[in-house]
Amino acid sequence: MAELLLEFFSEEIPARMQTRAQGDLARLLDEKLKAAGLDFEEIKTFATPRRLTAVVNGLPKRSPDVREERKGPRVGAPDKAVEGFLKAAGLGSLDEAEIREDKKGDFYVALIEKPGRDTADVIAEIVPEIVRAFPWPKAMRWGAGKLRWVRPLHSILCLLDGKVVAFGIDGIESGKVTRGHRFMAPNDFAVKDFADYQAKLKKAFVILDGDVRAATILDAARARASEHGLGLVEDAGLLAENAGLTEWPVPLMGSFDEDFLSVPPEVLATSMKAHQKCFSVTKGDDLANRFVLVANLEAEDGGTAITQGNERVIAARLSDAKFFFDQDRKISLEAWVPKLKEITFHEKLGSQYERVQRIWRLAKELAPIVGADAEDAERAGILCKADLVSDMVGEFPELQGVMGRYYALDQKERPAVANAIADHYKPVGPSDEVPTAPVSIALALADKLDTLVGFWAIDEKPTGSKDPYALRRAALGVIRIILENNIRLQITDYCAATTAHVFVSLGDPERARAVQAAQILETNKLVPKGFTDRVIDKLTGTDAAKKLSNETVAVSWAAVTSLLDFLADRLKVYLRDQGARHDLVDAVFALGGDDLLMIVRRVEALGRFLDTDDGANLLAGTKRAANILRIEEKKDKKAYDEAPDSKLLEAPEEKALARAVDEVETAAAKAVADEDFEAAMAAMAKLRAPVDAFFDAVTVNADDPKLRENRLRLLNRIRSTTKTVADFSKIAG
Repeated sequence: MAELLLEFFSEEIPARMQTRAQGDLARLLDEKLKAAGLDFEEIKTFATPRRLTAVVNGLPKRSPDVREERKGPRVGAPDKAVEGFLKAAGLGSLDEAEIREDKKGDFYVALIEKPGRDTADVIAEIVPEIVRAFPWPKAMRWGAGKLRWVRPLHSILCLLDGKVVAFGIDGIESGKVTRGHRFMAPNDFAVKDFADYQAKLKKAFVILDGDVRAATILDAARARASEHGLGLVEDAGLLAENAGLTEWPVPLMGSFDEDFLSVPPEVLATSMKAHQKCFSVTKGDDLANRFVLVANLEAEDGGTAITQGNERVIAARLSDAKFFFDQDRKISLEAWVPKLKEITFHEKLGSQYERVQRIWRLAKELAPIVGADAEDAERAGILCKADLVSDMVGEFPELQGVMGRYYALDQKERPAVANAIADHYKPVGPSDEVPTAPVSIALALADKLDTLVGFWAIDEKPTGSKDPYALRRAALGVIRIILENNIRLQITDYCAATTAHVFVSLGDPERARAVQAAQILETNKLVPKGFTDRVIDKLTGTDAAKKLSNETVAVSWAAVTSLLDFLADRLKVYLRDQGARHDLVDAVFALGGDDLLMIVRRVEALGRFLDTDDGANLLAGTKRAANILRIEEKKDKKAYDEAPDSKLLEAPEEKALARAVDEVETAAAKAVADEDFEAAMAAMAKLRAPVDAFFDAVTVNADDPKLRENRLRLLNRIRSTTKTVADFSKIAG
């Protein structure tokens, strides 16, 4: 078996593109080799700033011979069908095909034989195809050539079992030569195989494996910080970026003036990370006036000049940040709020100012539900987006909310208000913490519900893998905030209320926008035909927003339906990620409801019940009843959903079952109403024995038609009673 070593050596590949490039190279090689009939053991890919490398192990010397039969049209088929068959099979005429017979008559068969090819020939053919079709996010041409690559491509190394696979691409001939570090080992050298390649690269100051470079950076950065009695602020994204920027990483320690520590630590850390890719360090709980930079070489002076250069740049950047911070604090957050009118949130949903008017109203409505002070929630809502017009957030958008908190505290706003301004964007990602303070919860929910409802109302929903407005993240944020804080929320009501806020805010004086919103709803059949005309009629009055309120009720319910389905789907995904069985989630969701916390608790209780013998056996009995019903209802073309006649109950087992379902249904319904799902499941457990006894002793399809119908009605009672807690038909097993 042979080893293929492939390297594309170029100018610097952006760090952000390297991981994807590794995956694309592995995928393309896999597809091309398999299409050529070449099996292999594994593909490994690597990337550094100047090279993209692959090694394929376990390749055969030659692809296998292939003999295949291709069935063609019937003898006497139209000329077009025959021509298509000949072309697809690669035949010159029908004389080259066989005629065979089946039950329907004679038909043509092409016998196609493809002799195997040397693996080297296949590789010489597919590598140029991969290079020309490589899906870089951005590519360029250089010189007079036509080839496109992420940066100018200098050389291609291609060895199969130690021998060069010869081919050329736009004047670049394949070979066995590569280069080491740009400055410390710039000369060419030849390699024999992957082991030799990796070893010689390391001698030439290139660590090929990006994971190894990242580990090297992390260990050395921790050591630099520890040498000064400091702790490293670890950042996975920054670590990966530095690994993508260096071939021979060398972490160094630098410092900056202590006066800059008067600036919020988030600002200092963000500035150093964004501008110089440096790690922050801490002394205890506070940021220290030092940083760790990652050089790409071992300097003769030990890195002194590199460190000093970074210190000069960082001093200038931190000086700018301090200036922004000082200037911003001269203006109150409240004074910035009107300027939000100049920032468009979305062309169909108005400005950030209009959005703020909706958010504070909804936050105030949510406050009592989550135990927050209504005035604090309103105040936080009014100020929550004000820092978007600050100089600091203009420079570092990722500090939105964070700076609002600092400015609010500086201006003596209540701590709950200030903290909510920072927290209302959370959770930003699946690993981010959710807000836990009541005011923060109210504001975060209001912000995310406004986003979801607004985009649903204008029919800008996620499609497939596209989610440009991060609506899936917003939905997951709503779900996590509710569940992790044990919040009881009838989400339908608040989605509807949010929709009303959206459309009232687009009413007077923005009447044209209200009409546009109505047209969008009518076009997408979210409201009845003629809705737009009624809105226009109502907008002719003096108080348009008030007159629009009746119509917004209809809008609210129309737009909310599909949004609730979306939230339900995201909750299912969330629960599955938490280990819940997808079928149990479906079984509970089938009963409806919008109190997410209670839905989750019911799923959990159902899971525990089904893990017991009573639960497992009741599920089996219920499914048996449902299957019989389905078959008989289909055959009889009628539903047996009427109550069974007690006078027709003959066998003791069916009488006992009838009594049991009445008792259990009542007890389970009361337990569900009391939100005691464990008690509801305990009530269901009492059905297990009578259901088992019924099926052991009673023949459902009795000869007497009346008796048969009554017993089918009794089976329906089993099915309907279990639906008190879940739709058992959706549960596997």
